Amino acid sequence: MILCKMEEKELVLKVENVSKQYRLGLVGTGTLKDDLKRWWYKIRGKEDPFLKVGAENDRSKKTEDKYVWALKDIDFEVKKGEVLGIIGKNGAGKSTLLKLLAKVADPTTGSIKYKGRIAALLEVGTGFHPELTGRENIFLNGAVLGMSKEEIASKVDEIIEFSGVAQYIDTPVKRYSSGMKVRLGFAVAAHLEPDILIVDEVLAVGDAEFQAKCIGKMQDVAGEGRTVLFVSHNMVSVKNLCNSGIVLENGKIVYSDTANNAVAFYQNSARQKSEFSISNRSDIQGDRRIEVSKIYFYDESGNEVLDLISGKDCQMIIDYSIKNKFDTSNLFVGITVLDSNEIVQTTIANDEMGFNFPQLESEGKITINFNKLNFRSGQYNYNIFISNKRNNASGHEKIFCLSNVGSFNVLQGDYWEVGNVNRPVGFIVDARISIS
Repeated sequence: MILCKMEEKELVLKVENVSKQYRLGLVGTGTLKDDLKRWWYKIRGKEDPFLKVGAENDRSKKTEDKYVWALKDIDFEVKKGEVLGIIGKNGAGKSTLLKLLAKVADPTTGSIKYKGRIAALLEVGTGFHPELTGRENIFLNGAVLGMSKEEIASKVDEIIEFSGVAQYIDTPVKRYSSGMKVRLGFAVAAHLEPDILIVDEVLAVGDAEFQAKCIGKMQDVAGEGRTVLFVSHNMVSVKNLCNSGIVLENGKIVYSDTANNAVAFYQNSARQKSEFSISNRSDIQGDRRIEVSKIYFYDESGNEVLDLISGKDCQMIIDYSIKNKFDTSNLFVGITVLDSNEIVQTTIANDEMGFNFPQLESEGKITINFNKLNFRSGQYNYNIFISNKRNNASGHEKIFCLSNVGSFNVLQGDYWEVGNVNRPVGFIVDARISIS
């Protein structure tokens, strides 16, 4: 749909009452007759006869509903030259929204009106044909955007140079690594002069140098009067790049303002929910002789933060209380850290450190100090396990054990303190190189 009658000249994107519903489990209505009925209503422009009320998109809760609203009643406008940051936790509906804006999927209800060309980088290799070479895919993407062969040809050299994959540009894309696909995909999306550029968190796959190039290019695109929609978990990038922001939660917009205010709202909300969720969780295991009320992080300056920086000192603080004092000399406290794919990355435990707890007071704080945090950039989740470790033969008496307690973000930093931002993903091994 092309926006023909804009109320304001500068308005390039208008999202009105947009919702997206998905069916959980099997696709379809369950019978061929009902699927045909749904199709017949759709081609006549009528509402889906099987549209259900559906559950809210809260992945932390189990629902008996067969339908879920990935997005519900989304309304916002974007003006020419605006850089809009879209933030929210995993599963909030960010990627679904971008897919609707990029016309990868259709909204269940509502309308999306826009003016000009839209280019999107949503997933690694989006829009690429694996059997075609990188060069051929540049022309394919340009044609999809409605550009002539001559227009695309005038940009090819610039795209190839920016992407840094010149050596492989005439090789089929199916042989590219994920990082190479992202490099070429972003170069194509940003250089074929879209009026609206949509970029998802996929840039995190690229190395630090290329991410910096991408941020610079998006700033250039915005400076040329074009519009950028940017999704990221890196709040520093959102604040530096975007001038406005919206916060999504369970498929709904819960806040909309400047990028700085949106980030502050999101971080404060996440902090409050973390405190609330621990004390109200029903899946805590153990006799709960020790109660954990809050887990949070301090940076090297002693400020409470949600984003940690790789290579910087930081602390994890565990607030606890004990109703009836007991002997805590055999106390075991372990924190298991998982990546965004729920794969265990490491476990931090007092017994491995050779630390034995003294007699704990009725309430206090357990502090875990990280010297030069060696986590690379990314989002991490963590579990907590507190037990009474009687002896190796009899095992542990669970006291307070909880999975998926919360999450924290790690931003890229100069771990080695040599002026180079470390690459993303994984952990940094504190090794040294020498020549003899």
